[in-house]
Amino acid sequence: MKVIPAIDLLDGKVVRLKKGDYEKVTVYNENPIEVAQEFADGGFKHIHIVDLDGARSGDFTNLRTILKIINQTGLSVQMGGGIRNIGHVRMLFEAGINKIVCSSMAVKNEPDWIKALTHYGGGRCILGMDLKDGKMAYSGWLETMEEPVNDYLDRMIVYGLEEVLCTDISRDGMLSGANIELYQTMMHKFPGLSYLASGGVADNQDLLKLQQIDIHAVVVGRAYLDGLISLKDMVAFNL
Repeated sequence: MKVIPAIDLLDGKVVRLKKGDYEKVTVYNENPIEVAQEFADGGFKHIHIVDLDGARSGDFTNLRTILKIINQTGLSVQMGGGIRNIGHVRMLFEAGINKIVCSSMAVKNEPDWIKALTHYGGGRCILGMDLKDGKMAYSGWLETMEEPVNDYLDRMIVYGLEEVLCTDISRDGMLSGANIELYQTMMHKFPGLSYLASGGVADNQDLLKLQQIDIHAVVVGRAYLDGLISLKDMVAFNL
């Protein structure tokens, strides 16, 4: 199992939201590069970054900061937030982003999402499957898709989908524990996909439980920022 450290950006600051609510924001650091450097110094090579401004507005408000992180820390970045069309995908890859995570585009602009999957491959284009009451949410988690998740995944696998970043929104930023049952269910139904768990991770026991079900990766954000999981422990799970 891989552990991928995460940074959420809002107004150029490192923040966390509770259950995706933009009215419930905790600011952790006003210097994202400083936080990213901690991960690089700790031995990580890859980082997950969400542009929350982009997710809400569709504008890449924090892209300059993200590119500084890449240039100054050497970290490989998988980025989500604000990606709406194939032009955005192309621009981000050309700018130096390693992987993209798409939820809104995957639902609202399916033709371009399919173009991205078929052209760049499932190894670089990750589906952001953010679940709210069993439905896939998008547009900063403000809207939900009516098509059943399983039906959607069946269709996308045909076009080369390989990786799914699966977030239980009800647990995101809440430190209430990872939804192990959800991931086990998805892994059973779609064993050919690689799952990145996100939301609710609170301590090393959560990481251990995810490791025990043999999940591909887990994204850790608030638990590290709150000091509940150390950098050393995160790295240890990567070994």
